[in-house]
Amino acid sequence: MLRSMFSAVSGLRNHQTYMDVVGNNIANVTTTAFKASRVTFQEMLSQLVRSGSAPEPEGRGGINPAQVGLGSLVGAIDTLHTQGTFQSTGQVTDLGIQGDGFFIVADGTRHFYTRDGAFSIGPDGTVTASATGLKLMGWVADQNGQVDTAGPLQVLSLPLGAAMTAQATTQARLDGNLQAGSTNPQTLNMTVYDSLGHPHQVTITFTRTGPDTWNWAASTTEAGVAVAGTGTLTFDANGRVTGGGTGTIQVTYTPGILGYAPLSPQNINADFGSLTQTAGATNLVAETDGSSPGSFSTFSITNNGEIYGIYSNGQRRLLGQIALARFVNPGGLMHVGQNLFDLSPNSGDPQIGAAGTGGRGEILSGVLEMSNVDLAREFTNLIMAERGFQANARVLTASDELLQELANIRR
Repeated sequence: MLRSMFSAVSGLRNHQTYMDVVGNNIANVTTTAFKASRVTFQEMLSQLVRSGSAPEPEGRGGINPAQVGLGSLVGAIDTLHTQGTFQSTGQVTDLGIQGDGFFIVADGTRHFYTRDGAFSIGPDGTVTASATGLKLMGWVADQNGQVDTAGPLQVLSLPLGAAMTAQATTQARLDGNLQAGSTNPQTLNMTVYDSLGHPHQVTITFTRTGPDTWNWAASTTEAGVAVAGTGTLTFDANGRVTGGGTGTIQVTYTPGILGYAPLSPQNINADFGSLTQTAGATNLVAETDGSSPGSFSTFSITNNGEIYGIYSNGQRRLLGQIALARFVNPGGLMHVGQNLFDLSPNSGDPQIGAAGTGGRGEILSGVLEMSNVDLAREFTNLIMAERGFQANARVLTASDELLQELANIRR
């Protein structure tokens, strides 16, 4: 009789835990990137009343063991790391992860992991979590605009108010098509920058000299600027460049005419290897490096987490890349509050890398991941927790009445 009371007490206690978990889920139905939890129960020890016996070869059959259960206990409280829906905010620093992975944030001494992508830009340019002030981690680009995703993590920051110095053009890449059989010269205008950041127009003229050969020559009509450079392009039967795919264009400046003195002469390496000669119409484009002076104005974030600074001169420069961490068992992470997770012995070590690689999801800018709490399911669980608690209370009451009847036998 007492066993039923203790079983009922364990049921009351466990259903209270069930109610606590459901209540926490409902309380966080609008919490950014919150991951719901679930409770699973398991039976407690069972008391053996009578052991079983094996069947006799030519006699009686076997007897099953007789056991009385001693209640239930909480088997596990799991975190459900399913994808939440996205809410568009239009804020560039609001980030969501489509797929697996966690942002890595730090307080200067420890790393934490979160799906909450509500970030902002601090006065020092660092990207920080709006609610906690923890700083977003990733890889910072070097002076050449390269990111080493195998290197150590660093705090990501934006160069607020920084200026971009003038860069002279050193490379030019020409692409497009020269119409096969054309007898008219074809021209292409491109902009090059001197060492002071002044733009100059250079014209490349292509003249067909044979069935599969074209001569090119660089020139300009700008006063105080002299351009030199010639070459011959050879194409194969498939219209691809087989000879003369590279060349040099030299630009010389006359300070007395220009009124300023850039570095002179200026050599530009020209790449013609992407040109084709087909029956299609002539369509030529040129890409050059170099730029005029500018200042940092805004930034953008790509799906693989690359942060590009956009400058007033129209140039884009890679500033860094956001790192994501992936876990073999994300359910093993420990909640530490404020939408943060920490490592546990069963979570495994973080697998850190760029978004979109190694099973990590993509980063979406301008959106926030919402809670994955399903209210319909939680209200169903609420009813089950309440009725389970009520039923165990009735068992406790019934056991008490039986004890009362036993005590009244003496009368």
